[in-house]
Amino acid sequence: MICFIHYIRTSFVVLAVLGVILGLNGCSSSSPAPSSRFVLLDGTSVQTSDFAGKVLLVNFWATSCTSCVAEMPDLIATHQSYAHKGFDTVAVAMAYDPPAFVVNFTQTRQLPFKVAIDNTGVNAREWGDVQLTPTTFIVNKRGEIVKTYVGMPDFQTLHRLIEDLLAET
Repeated sequence: MICFIHYIRTSFVVLAVLGVILGLNGCSSSSPAPSSRFVLLDGTSVQTSDFAGKVLLVNFWATSCTSCVAEMPDLIATHQSYAHKGFDTVAVAMAYDPPAFVVNFTQTRQLPFKVAIDNTGVNAREWGDVQLTPTTFIVNKRGEIVKTYVGMPDFQTLHRLIEDLLAET
């Protein structure tokens, strides 16, 4: 069993490295964001269209993902820095993440943004069949995906992008 777990972890590392080599970390695109419905921890839901006129960060993550856990303080700081300027964040827990773990993580870390659980995997499929975590999408005020990060983003560069997008009319 330990060998199998090592194989899986090694495979994810290799895929992440390949993603960086192939330029997946920081891909630029300008395609419409999917029309998604995110089910939040409190049972309510939000849709992509609810964020029209805002800059939106959509982060696919898991409590078992060490990179996801490591980037959470930066995601919290980013959200807190820009939320009052027309920026919002939705953290989407992957379908394989036990809901109790997601709730516990959200409460103990006092996540200040919307947290959704993708129980069926439909959100991950809608956003390009997300398999690797963390995967982060930046959506402009017009609802277009302008940047995709597979793995942890460079937060200084991300902040400059957010500031530029917030300045757009």
